[in-house]
Amino acid sequence: MAAVATVGALGLVLTGCGERAPASVQAAERQENKVPPYADTKQLPERLAADGTTIVVGDLAAPTKVRVYEDPRCPVVEEFESLGGASILREMTIDREVRTEYTFASFRDDRLGGDGSKRAVNALRAALEVGKFVEYHEVLFGNQIEVESSGGFTTSTLLELADEVSGLRSDSFDQAVKTMKHESFVSASQEAYDNANGDEPLGPGTPTVVINDKQVPEDLFGLLFDEDLFEGLLASAHQAPEWWKAS
Repeated sequence: MAAVATVGALGLVLTGCGERAPASVQAAERQENKVPPYADTKQLPERLAADGTTIVVGDLAAPTKVRVYEDPRCPVVEEFESLGGASILREMTIDREVRTEYTFASFRDDRLGGDGSKRAVNALRAALEVGKFVEYHEVLFGNQIEVESSGGFTTSTLLELADEVSGLRSDSFDQAVKTMKHESFVSASQEAYDNANGDEPLGPGTPTVVINDKQVPEDLFGLLFDEDLFEGLLASAHQAPEWWKAS
């Protein structure tokens, strides 16, 4: 009943002042402000934040901040990335409405065995060094199901998938993947994930989405996997901040 009531409340917000402006209005506003959207994901700026563990994608001046916690081997994250709200997140990041921040966990290795998550996180960090994080991130999750069913993320698999991103493969990238160059980043990222719940001993689970410093609560978790509802949630959190704080 709580979930139904919460979704109903979201519906009230979406049909009122929290409704997202039509695309034509957004385009006009962007043109008026002379800040055009990025052409595609390849143009998105990407950088490592000062904390050393957060990968930031998009315009730093974007009005809405969305942090996503992900483990590369988590099947629920794959669902979010391939079928859920991640496509809306990308669109709104391209449109400069959102900046997206990623924190990567690798706890699935401990539960499943192997080191596939750690190797994937290391490879994502290596891709960031050459400005190819966004493209490589899409490739990894686009192939996660098949990769997991055939042995998981190995060095050879990660390099093969890197071939799908133009300009990513190089001696330096290959060596970074083979030698786990960014192992300290992997460990620090897992620690940041573990500490995301404050005094709680474990991290928040993956995927977890935090909009403007407030975590999407459990009774709204299902909205992460519906493009339209997730888009409305993002718009409502930005346009009705008091509702979002109290949700």
